[in-house]
Amino acid sequence: MNLPNALTLLRIFLVPVLVVVLLTRTEGGLFLGAGIFGLAVLTDYLDGYFARRRNQVTKLGILLDPIADKLLTAAAFISLVEMNAVPAWIVMIILGREFAVTGLRNIAAARGVLIPASSLGKGKMASQVVAIFLLLISRRYPVLEPLALVALWVAVVLAIVSGGDYFQRFWRDFSRGSGRASPGSCPPPAEARAK
Repeated sequence: MNLPNALTLLRIFLVPVLVVVLLTRTEGGLFLGAGIFGLAVLTDYLDGYFARRRNQVTKLGILLDPIADKLLTAAAFISLVEMNAVPAWIVMIILGREFAVTGLRNIAAARGVLIPASSLGKGKMASQVVAIFLLLISRRYPVLEPLALVALWVAVVLAIVSGGDYFQRFWRDFSRGSGRASPGSCPPPAEARAK
């Protein structure tokens, strides 16, 4: 156990807290939920920063980090569906992409190929964070609803496009060398905690 992994575990611990705060719908719950979500996002940034800075990239961290990210965004989006802030079918597209890409990367990893995070994947994660924040705040300030809707559609488009990019890279790597990694397909260990 090191600091990056502790931060990742904190993010996982914050997931049920976020759901309870958002769905109990207490006075000030939206802002508290947004604060909890913000803290969880901050741990996502810090765990990667400290893992690289301290050279503390571990197999446990590589495994837990993307799981923690997906748990956090899935919990937030599902809570927003329950709050009638987002249509369920949109959330299903986003979550379906996450499951598909995770499965794809697991298949590749089992064959010794590491598919690193792309700039599209990182942009997808950033767009989801912005969309969730805006969707939460717009429940209290309806004037932000059009902006929240635009952010949500950006997240959907990036989810689809980045998912297609992962499938294309998977197919390219396996069609070239029957399951062997192509040059440059494996990032340095410090970049392994990717989205």
